[in-house]
Amino acid sequence: MNIFLDKIIRMKNKLTYWILGGLILGIIAGALVNKVFSIDREGIELYMKYTSLGSYIFLKLIKLIIGPLVLSTLVVGVANIGDAKTVGRMGVKTIGWFIFASLTSLTLGLILVNFLRPGDAFINQVQGLPASGLKVEEFTLIHFIDQLFPENIIVSLSSHKTVLQIVVFSIFFGLALSAIKEKGEPLVKLMDSLAHAMLKLTNMIMWLAPLAVFSSISVVIADKGVGILKDYSKLIAMFYGGLGLLWIILIGLCYIMIRRKTWTLLSHIKEPLMLAFATASSESAYPKLLNQLDRFGIKEKISSFVLPLGYSFNLDGSMMYMTFGSLLIAQAYGIDLSLGQQITMLLILMITSKGIAGVPRASLVVIAATVAGFGIPEAGLALLLPIDQFLDMGRTATNVVGNAVATVAVSKMEGEDITH
Repeated sequence: MNIFLDKIIRMKNKLTYWILGGLILGIIAGALVNKVFSIDREGIELYMKYTSLGSYIFLKLIKLIIGPLVLSTLVVGVANIGDAKTVGRMGVKTIGWFIFASLTSLTLGLILVNFLRPGDAFINQVQGLPASGLKVEEFTLIHFIDQLFPENIIVSLSSHKTVLQIVVFSIFFGLALSAIKEKGEPLVKLMDSLAHAMLKLTNMIMWLAPLAVFSSISVVIADKGVGILKDYSKLIAMFYGGLGLLWIILIGLCYIMIRRKTWTLLSHIKEPLMLAFATASSESAYPKLLNQLDRFGIKEKISSFVLPLGYSFNLDGSMMYMTFGSLLIAQAYGIDLSLGQQITMLLILMITSKGIAGVPRASLVVIAATVAGFGIPEAGLALLLPIDQFLDMGRTATNVVGNAVATVAVSKMEGEDITH
């Protein structure tokens, strides 16, 4: 697979600049449309309607390959690992790192939001807020189990929202193929061929990424205007500052493990980072991240095992956002939560967030479901809605960094050499 990937390095480097160009042009185009049609809302809505098709088509194509890509790479990875004992050991290490990273993100967010108190600036704005309009579902153990275990793998493969079910099936299926040894080799080879085909398809779809980036950012700017960034600049600065600190921690941990190779890793993942940032969707970055980690030198059996789990369980940026969002709303309503209540809320957020879809606004649904249980009005989410897209961009990119570092961590814990 590495030989195949090396053949298209030059083409991919050009793609990076196209994506960055799409981001810049999207901001400019959105600002122009917002200014020109400032008194003609219909003009803005018409622009949004047709321009949004770029990101819509791109994300539809990404969702098309997520299921087969996770299935094929994870089955091959588990089958190559060889036995349930090794898979179990890797699973414990992976989940252990995810819990550590999540708690780090939550704790950092808790400290910052109590020190900076961003909600105080919105105390006069919460009166008479309309309902957020988000559908809230109470977290239950049965609901979590339904998300975790599939009853029909074909149905699970048909939805990008059931990645956890695909992961569970793939692990068991890979173990079964490993157990029957040579009789399972034809299916392992079939899955390996499918994985190569999905990666090739990924490379083809990625050439639509600049259009998707342009589409996503220009629609938001055209709708909200550049001024929305100024109005919420303090909150945006606080949140991105917190994400910056989290990046320093994650990259610092990575540097401890692989030293100067850390900068090479960051260079490899710049494209999935920009995709995640511009589209605010983890799905758009997943195939490319898997591809780039393979190029970096992470063993396929590690990356194909850790990344699908990280897609649902290791959402470091989303963890920090949910901390900021929940406590900001409480502060805006003047609700004084004790440290114990705050810690309890964050632990609940850590549990209820597992398995959320890697799509925009998924974190808002989790926040809405959690704050209601602490007597905090769910309508307070209306404070975040105007800039949620901008905050979502940062947290989604952070999720990509977190999953890249998690893959490195598990690789080092397994004693694997990174060949790059």
